[in-house]
Amino acid sequence: MSEKPERSGPQALQEPSLDEQIAAYQREFRDLDPQVEKVVSALGRLNRRMNVAYGRQLADLGISNAEWEVLKTLVLSGEPYRLGPGELAKRLGLTPAAMTHRIDRMAGEGLVTRDRDENNRVRVIVELTDEGRTKWLEAMRMATAFEEDLLQDLSTEEKGVLGDALIRLLRRVEHTQPDAGGRLTDLD
Repeated sequence: MSEKPERSGPQALQEPSLDEQIAAYQREFRDLDPQVEKVVSALGRLNRRMNVAYGRQLADLGISNAEWEVLKTLVLSGEPYRLGPGELAKRLGLTPAAMTHRIDRMAGEGLVTRDRDENNRVRVIVELTDEGRTKWLEAMRMATAFEEDLLQDLSTEEKGVLGDALIRLLRRVEHTQPDAGGRLTDLD
């Protein structure tokens, strides 16, 4: 019986191709539907690689993924881009302690301010600064360029079909796993 040569160098860290992975899965688990596994495995790999690309872009801007999530949440809240720390924690699926740590760090970097609510001195308000909004806008510009490049080989119709199919998958997961939108553990 001959052994496969051991991989060395850059190839040693490569994961198997999707076809190799699916063949191995089928060998070990005969009930596997290869079409389903191809879709799910491709989505998983695409998600990981996109997260790495986005992470690199954010690092180039001097912000972390965790900080990006806060900036995005404040922008999505609408003008004047303000939320309480509890609401931020809830929307991001974080504990209050983790949110406090994140806000402290971001306030120190000038991305957000944290002040007492003028109408309720007990309540704290976190607000996006001009610097935070500038970082968010630049991250959006970089992400848009990356995403347009990623989808450049798809026609407008194909993008629409793919988008609709992915939304159907997302809705199914949201229906069957309603708690899956939060985090299992804090990321900070």
